[in-house]
Amino acid sequence: MLDLGKINTLQVQRATSVGMFLADATGDEVLLPMKYVEDIRPGDQIDVFVYKDSEDRPVAVTTKPILMRDQFGYLRVNDIASQGAFLYWGMEKDLLLPYREQNRNLKQGDNVLVYVYIDNLTHRLVASMRLNKFFSREVEGLNIGDEVQILVTRRTDLGFSCIVENRFEGMIYFNEIYKPVKSGDRVSGWISNVREDGKLDIRLQQWGTEVMDENAEIVYQKLKSSGGKISIGDKSAPELIQAHFGMSKRNFKQAAGNLYKAGKIKIADHEISIVS
Repeated sequence: MLDLGKINTLQVQRATSVGMFLADATGDEVLLPMKYVEDIRPGDQIDVFVYKDSEDRPVAVTTKPILMRDQFGYLRVNDIASQGAFLYWGMEKDLLLPYREQNRNLKQGDNVLVYVYIDNLTHRLVASMRLNKFFSREVEGLNIGDEVQILVTRRTDLGFSCIVENRFEGMIYFNEIYKPVKSGDRVSGWISNVREDGKLDIRLQQWGTEVMDENAEIVYQKLKSSGGKISIGDKSAPELIQAHFGMSKRNFKQAAGNLYKAGKIKIADHEISIVS
């Protein structure tokens, strides 16, 4: 069975005047239009994206959309029509965001966070801004300390909301942010807490020796480039440390402590310096 809205690996069956017909293991066929036919012949297996054309027929293309079925992400509003908003997603035919799936008034050019799915009524791929119904609340296979891929969504009073592993809601608190982030960023993070409501707290820095070594190297290189002495130490304000080194006060103290134990630096309340 053809997997609508996903990448399908299909076998080339036959050539026609309008393109190549491809088939899956069950014999279901789909047309690959001539404009996408390049250096393929019957018997070859190729990866294609399958969706429905303007006449509601499944069609295969070799281009990949910005978002596929069951994915969250940002898309741009190309047009507003009677059916809803049409979003650019990298395909010839724009993706419909029906009015019933919108949570605010939209205008052309807006970037909106959506989820792509198959509508039960029309059996077409559509987008939704009503994201809560698509999040998983049962956290399985993820543990505190695991590295995860996140999509940064919106700024809140506490930090930045995010989507974790394309399945879960998450939060990055301001005190865990040590580098600039903005809505739409896709970055790595680490799980710091799994809440009872199924939401995840995310760190942007990893625990453990590797990160401590990396932070120690950052501190040491800053010292070298500053003539061997910096007016920041154990009693310095967290904001000053973050602005200068791009890390939390705790991580700075751990890094400086490692350098001190290695005999590389001296530490004072408001100063660190390289041991000459």
